[in-house]
Amino acid sequence: MSTHIRAAALAAGALALVAVAGCGTGPKDEPRPEGLAGQRLDWSACEAPTTAQGGGGTAPGKGWECATMKAPLDHAEPDGETIDVALIRKQATDKDKRIGSLLYNFGGPGGSGVATLPLAAADYEKLNSRYDLVSFDPRGVGESATVHCVDDREMDEVTAAKEGLPDTAAEEKRFLAEQRAYVQACEENSGKLLPHLTTEETARDMDLMRQVLGDDKLHYFGISYGTELGGVYAHLFPENVGRAVLDAVVDPTKGTVENAVAQTKGFQHALESYLESAGEDPERGTQELAGLLEGLDTQPLSTASGREVTRNLALTGVASALYSEETWPYLSKALQEARSGTGDTLLLLADVYNSRDPQGRYGNQQAAGAAIRCADSSERFTLADVKKHLPVYEKESPVFGEMLAWGLPSCNGWPATGERATPEVGAKGAAPMLVIGNTGDPATPVEGAERMSKALGEGVGVTLTVRGEGHGTYGVNDCATRTVDAYLLDGKVPADGKTCA
Repeated sequence: MSTHIRAAALAAGALALVAVAGCGTGPKDEPRPEGLAGQRLDWSACEAPTTAQGGGGTAPGKGWECATMKAPLDHAEPDGETIDVALIRKQATDKDKRIGSLLYNFGGPGGSGVATLPLAAADYEKLNSRYDLVSFDPRGVGESATVHCVDDREMDEVTAAKEGLPDTAAEEKRFLAEQRAYVQACEENSGKLLPHLTTEETARDMDLMRQVLGDDKLHYFGISYGTELGGVYAHLFPENVGRAVLDAVVDPTKGTVENAVAQTKGFQHALESYLESAGEDPERGTQELAGLLEGLDTQPLSTASGREVTRNLALTGVASALYSEETWPYLSKALQEARSGTGDTLLLLADVYNSRDPQGRYGNQQAAGAAIRCADSSERFTLADVKKHLPVYEKESPVFGEMLAWGLPSCNGWPATGERATPEVGAKGAAPMLVIGNTGDPATPVEGAERMSKALGEGVGVTLTVRGEGHGTYGVNDCATRTVDAYLLDGKVPADGKTCA
């Protein structure tokens, strides 16, 4: 399950003033053709987000500018074919105290930064005083070398999964055949792109952005999958790391199975916290929800639109609402409706998660996310693997476990295979990077932050732990927000191990 797009609870440990950017040696630029390294971006007023970017909105308005950057399709062949990378920015309001660009990735993988940054910008108004706020559609995402797999009608079928999860040998065979058909559709429609949609290639795009934007150091704010991207960038370009924040951290030490088990536990923990807040017994509430969802395999919920809410759509809606305490009231409304046999609010939550607009048009977030994950990872899983791990998943959560376990074979047959099971993020020599974990995070459990800090290396990863709920802390937790602001704006690195309540 991917990220919640919202970028955006006092603490032990004094703030230490250290220089984290803009001093020492200059940037280490990769050899790049002058046509790429010296390109000038043609910034102009932004248009409304496209369907691929998620659509459903208006142009971001005054102050926002968009541009397209050329990048190599394959950074190993910088003189070869190029792709277009879509960018957006809002220039710093205090020109005299401007630090540089602050580049955002909001996660996914597969989320459009061009569509998301203006929606989240109110949280970053203080940072905008001294930074140009900049984001982009990573390669394969939105309007950057867009991945396309199936059409909207077929995506409705994929997200609904009307036949449910397999219970018999025949259903298992059919389930795996449908997964293979989806992979084949991706290859038929986007085959040339698929080997080049790795996190490492995107990190190299980011360093080209740094150079084209005129920054000696890359100042960066990564959320969820964006933390993995930030770690990979730091590994590749430690000398070029400026002030970098990693919030809601993906554990870089765990492979597919371990990460999915951790997510299962994380979502179950968030569900229990929600149930407690609603005055329900977590164990009984979990069992009742599991029973309700299981019943949807044979009797889906009706909606005013005529679409049915299957078990898969309902579970997606529940997971979507657990990403933030702010959406828990919607989950209460959705479950109340579901007990009465209707699923309108669950469907709305699922559609937001799946990037489906009211006209039935899908953004490409799901296709791009699959393409990036499968290009990155060397791991491939069989039916036997699913059956081996299924009991562990189900033990961790009777609500989320089964669905996450059956996601294991989704990269089988993918035409691009990664070199490793886990990303390389060691960044010896990089400036201190602020790494934030939230104890109630459903999607990226808090332990990932500590492991990311350790993997980045001594003196590089600086851990901040937030005791709260939800996926991401900036703009949600006052203590964390103040700590990040002090770091990004004034260069104050907190003591490693600081805690915010």
